[in-house]
Amino acid sequence: MPMAREAIELLVQAARAWHFEGNRHGLRDREWMALRFLSRANRFSRTPSALAGFIGATRATASQIVKTLEAKSYLIRKPSHEDKRSVVLCVTAQGEKCLAQHDPINHVLNAVSALGAEECARLRDSFREVLNHLDATHQRVNASICRDCMFLAQRSPAKGRGGVEYTCRLYRAPISPEEIELLCTSFEQASDRLRIDEHRERVRVAS
Repeated sequence: MPMAREAIELLVQAARAWHFEGNRHGLRDREWMALRFLSRANRFSRTPSALAGFIGATRATASQIVKTLEAKSYLIRKPSHEDKRSVVLCVTAQGEKCLAQHDPINHVLNAVSALGAEECARLRDSFREVLNHLDATHQRVNASICRDCMFLAQRSPAKGRGGVEYTCRLYRAPISPEEIELLCTSFEQASDRLRIDEHRERVRVAS
């Protein structure tokens, strides 16, 4: 327990990079979070409702954040090809440049990258396990990479066509090879879901 507490205290100190008062380079911390998420999310998750869920805000708050990012030309709305009643939030080239140059987490990202590939992988997997426990307690699921999702299906292309073809079984839509590396708020990993359900059942029985 003392070591776990020490680890969390260090994590809380690192969090000062992305949770702060006021603004940095014209954006508040939650606006940075939104811009960062939208630059890494797939087309199914770049919606106002998905954004609100990811940042833990109401639809009204998320809408205001979107308006702020639009006013700074960091974000534009485009009609959704999947749902004509909805829109897709797209980060502009100016928004991507702002992230590359001024995102408050860049220093943390560089420090983690300096640990090396193996240590980065262990850190990523450890954080994923921690999130799984938090998800079970609060009955939520965080966004993660499409390529690790149970809904992603792949098949060999038709004869004469190159590359593997991907499909999202949840949305019943094709997925490009580039998209499988993006975040999705509908992500679900079978092994993770089993552990979450088991943890929820233990909590239910104990209570």
